[in-house]
Amino acid sequence: MLEELRENLEFVGISIAVFIGLLLLAIAAEKWIVGGVKKPPVAKRVAYIGMFAALAGALMCLEIPLFFAPSFYQLDLSEIPVMICAFSMGPVSGVVCELIKVVVKLLIKGTSTAFVGDFANFVVGCSMVLPASVVYHKVKTKKGAVISLVCGGVVMTVFGSLFNAIYLIPAFANLYGIPIDTIIGMGAEVNGSITSVATLVLFAVVPFNLVKAVVVSVVTMLLYKRVKRIIKMG
Repeated sequence: MLEELRENLEFVGISIAVFIGLLLLAIAAEKWIVGGVKKPPVAKRVAYIGMFAALAGALMCLEIPLFFAPSFYQLDLSEIPVMICAFSMGPVSGVVCELIKVVVKLLIKGTSTAFVGDFANFVVGCSMVLPASVVYHKVKTKKGAVISLVCGGVVMTVFGSLFNAIYLIPAFANLYGIPIDTIIGMGAEVNGSITSVATLVLFAVVPFNLVKAVVVSVVTMLLYKRVKRIIKMG
């Protein structure tokens, strides 16, 4: 009991520290790299972030299985509203929206992974949204938008894959008391080339993140300007 409580408190502490770290990174990037971001008034900005986060939270509940990945990797499109929010109002708004998105999803659907998967969704989502929004606000052109989304997709693919290998897969195994070999076996059921954590990441996580990056990037490019005009954010 005490050991479980210690682990839970440790996880909560890590989650809070990661959020604060990402928020401070976003603030620093917005101030020193971008040189400031033009934003609507505070009340309107809060309303917009809430609107994007609510839509993203709803989309996070809709998961799409992918044929090349085991069932615990399912695609959701929640990063699209978050990315539009970050493009519209900057990296800080993007990180805050990403957090609220996860809270909304938890209120609607709860968690099936003792919050580990939800934490991972937040961190990996930020790994795309944060660099993409920084680059976009530095070079606010159509070409800059393309470059920013490519940068965000590359960062998410690399970081997300390493994060899965180093933290998420072992944490998932420890949480449910499942041997890592069992998790690898679930991957082998959909792809016989998966025989280890490294191959699970290579043949499932990497293509999963690439697919997500491409879908988010394409839809964001199609919707961003239209959405921005509709809500009149400049």
